[in-house]
Amino acid sequence: MAAPQDVHVRICNQEIIKFDLEVKALIQDIRDCSGPLSALTELNTKVKEKFQQLRHRIQELEQLAKEQDKESEKQLLLQEVENHKRQMLSNQTSWRKANLTCKIAIDNLEKAELLQGGDPLRQRKTTKESLAQTSSTITESLMGISRMMSQQVQQSEEAMQTLVSYMIDFWNLLRQARWKMGNQ
Repeated sequence: MAAPQDVHVRICNQEIIKFDLEVKALIQDIRDCSGPLSALTELNTKVKEKFQQLRHRIQELEQLAKEQDKESEKQLLLQEVENHKRQMLSNQTSWRKANLTCKIAIDNLEKAELLQGGDPLRQRKTTKESLAQTSSTITESLMGISRMMSQQVQQSEEAMQTLVSYMIDFWNLLRQARWKMGNQ
């Protein structure tokens, strides 16, 4: 019978894969989005939620890896965590590119509609509203990116602190072993 921790690791991995696939599907929806800007904003909100869930599950898997008794299992799980983190960063890059492509397409569509004619005053008002909405969306996206980068820096700092702690423990053990061997 599998240990409860093994089951939890498997479930955590399955959820990571599920959230990863959901993020990829939403990114594809963004690529296919032809507007309006509110539809893109709604898709981006969903992507942010899925990234949050994905990040939480990856952190949970990392904690489970640190709790493993066997060093080989711990290292294997930590390698999986790193692979999931790299995949998440790749998805974030794809998300940014899809957003940029979609925003350009929406802007071009709006420009084409404006050039087709109509009431100049209405066109100007629509353009101002569109610019305000685009500006707000871009600001929101930049703030989100800034938060993600801050979280990545914090995770890197924590990983570095853990690594330094392991190295100090290792050197202390090595020094103690040498001292014991010298006193025998």
